[in-house]
Order: sequence, then C-alpha cells, then structure tokens
Amino acid sequence: MDLLSQLNEDLKTAMKARNKLELNVIRSLKTGVMNEKIELGHDLTPDEEVTVVSRGLKQRKESLTEFEKADRQDLADDTKAEIAIVEKYMPAQMSEDEINNVVKETAQQVGATSKADFGKLMGAVMPKVKGKADGKLVNQAVKNLLS
Repeated sequence: MDLLSQLNEDLKTAMKARNKLELNVIRSLKTGVMNEKIELGHDLTPDEEVTVVSRGLKQRKESLTEFEKADRQDLADDTKAEIAIVEKYMPAQMSEDEINNVVKETAQQVGATSKADFGKLMGAVMPKVKGKADGKLVNQAVKNLLS
C-alpha cells in the first residue's frame, strides 16, 4: 500500500475516533504528499514519499527544540505527540552501529581518509541511509571516522 492510501485510511480512522491531533498531523502529511505530487507532476516513488515525511518530521523536531528553549511545555508536549504520529510513516531507523558500519564501508569504497574528504563521504553515505537515519547521527559518525 502506498503512503497516500495509508494516509487516507488512517485519516478515516482518526475521524471516526475524533482524534483531533492525529487528524491534523495526517492532514498535514497528506497535504505535503499531494503538493509534492503536483510539483513533480507524477506519482511519488517510495523514496520521494520518505523525503516528504522526513521533511515533516524534521520541522516538528525543530519546533520541539524551539518550544523547549522558550519553556513552553504545553506546546512541547503536543509536538512530541505529533512526532510520534509522523514516525509511524517513516521506515525503521538504523542503530548507531549500523550507521557506523555503512560509514566505514562507504569510506573504504570512496577512499576517504582525512577531514578533507568529509563532503565526499557525506555525499556518498546519505543516499544509502536516506530516511533510515538521522542526518545529525550520520554527520557525527563521519566526523568520528575521519578525525
């Protein structure tokens, strides 16, 4: 089942349950998928769907950070609940060990050995872990390997 179909089914379920928070999050994701579909002019591939969902997740994580800085616990709690809902639509996330293994293998493939190769290595690793690993964790793993 593609993401749009899944979102439509979950939207119906949330409507029946009168779950406003989940309803808003699903509508937001669905809107993002539809806008991306219109912008690209074709049905989205699974990778493109993951990109849309990860964009929504990243926005919510950034909002959470800002709410916590501003000491707005009420908004932070709502955002944490939204993040949990969005994460249901993301592929399973890689562990730190799995990320480190991918980084090491890719470093050997591209011949990255020094800090000067950081950009080259990141450019090779990110497509392999797209949607399955947080960019900050990948960035840290690359820095640790090259230092």
